Amino acid sequence: MGNPTTKHTKAVRLAIVGAGGMANTHATQFKAIRGCRLTAVVEIDDARRAAFAATHGIPAQFATVDELLAADVADAVTIVTPDAFHAPLSIRCLRAGLHVMCEKPLALDYAEARRMVAAAKTAERINLVNFSYRNWPCIHAVAQLVHEGTLGQIRHVEASYLQSWLSSNAWGEWRTTPAWLWRLSRRHGSAGVLGDIGVHIVDFATYPAGSLRSVFANLATFAKAPRNRVGEYRLDANDSAVLNVEFANGALGVIHTTRWSTGHLNRLHLKISGTLGGAEIDSERSTTSYRVCLGQDVHTATWRDVEARPTATNYQRFIRSIRTGRNEQPDFARGAEVQRVLDAAFTSAQSRRPVALRGR
Repeated sequence: MGNPTTKHTKAVRLAIVGAGGMANTHATQFKAIRGCRLTAVVEIDDARRAAFAATHGIPAQFATVDELLAADVADAVTIVTPDAFHAPLSIRCLRAGLHVMCEKPLALDYAEARRMVAAAKTAERINLVNFSYRNWPCIHAVAQLVHEGTLGQIRHVEASYLQSWLSSNAWGEWRTTPAWLWRLSRRHGSAGVLGDIGVHIVDFATYPAGSLRSVFANLATFAKAPRNRVGEYRLDANDSAVLNVEFANGALGVIHTTRWSTGHLNRLHLKISGTLGGAEIDSERSTTSYRVCLGQDVHTATWRDVEARPTATNYQRFIRSIRTGRNEQPDFARGAEVQRVLDAAFTSAQSRRPVALRGR
């Protein structure tokens, strides 16, 4: 199939690995992209696999990735499985010559993520991790402001990802829903709020503001049920996380996330303050616009709304990368960089000490 610099001139044949809730989003997004054809679904559950194929008009169905690879009906796959399967399935597909898009978090830890990066490099295949908030135009606009020096030297960063499904029933009753309960249980594969949505806010903050030099983390798991159990689920995964961070550029910041933020269903907030001005994103206000305080406005603390230019989605970037042969972002190396921060945060919380990221 050549290397990532080789253009793919035919329609990209795409297989979806996994048929859960998020897989439906992948199917809908990819079906809408010109030059992409959904050719197969891989799912171990027979009924779910059949229903998914029927819903999305997918012609081929397989129970395993090995069956998919033997059939030779795909040029690329998107991995939408539980986290523990991201690395082994991605590496298997890369070694078979397929381009791979993988859901976040990229892996269970940094070492595993690095193996995925190495596999993609060796195979010379397009690779992308689905940090879904890269689909928002506002984050790219703010990143451009920082990279062009419009804000001056970055001094302070505030970033938060707030949900409230532990204190509300807006998304359903979590105590009776396995789809929510597993996210609270380490035994069921959860890395808690830090691993689930903290991965997003780390990317959201560091994509524009730059890489981190150190992290000092505090994680908390609060009592939620008698004996902290609901049926087979032991509720021992963290549900609040606060990271005090130092950026490589010298800026200080706080990155935090929780399931307990009453009044916020799914809010991402980012404020970057520099020597020449500031920029702010608040997803509850808009995901296509952002606010800035620049020029003479800094002396009156006046903020102005700016509409961002439309941007491609990760799904479009993946297909475009395959067709052009140029690997766009966020790639596996970026996913590994974010995983490195999460690993450091877990180490820091356990040791109750800051953890340096340089040289690790």
